[in-house]
Amino acid sequence: MFAVIETGGKQYKVNEGDVIFIEKLEVEAGEKVTFKVLALSNGEKFQVGAPYVEGASVEANVVKNGKGKKIQILKYKSKKNEKKKIGHRQPYTKVQIEKIVG
Repeated sequence: MFAVIETGGKQYKVNEGDVIFIEKLEVEAGEKVTFKVLALSNGEKFQVGAPYVEGASVEANVVKNGKGKKIQILKYKSKKNEKKKIGHRQPYTKVQIEKIVG
């Protein structure tokens, strides 16, 4: 059984027990979150919502919040003696899928 969920403007295909990294949510580690389901399959039957499947949801446990690996960005303009080096670390939330209801 798998489901397609939407969070942070992205879609994820998940199974029970999966651990995924999603865009940062404003929840603490150890809390439960519920996602709406866009599509659901149990192996025999496939349902697609418009936009969500009625009565279906995915329950997940928040493992931790963190930041990704640092990405270095170098901006350079030739003949102007201008250089700028900046870095960015994207925040994320690590969640474990507990149960697919539907």
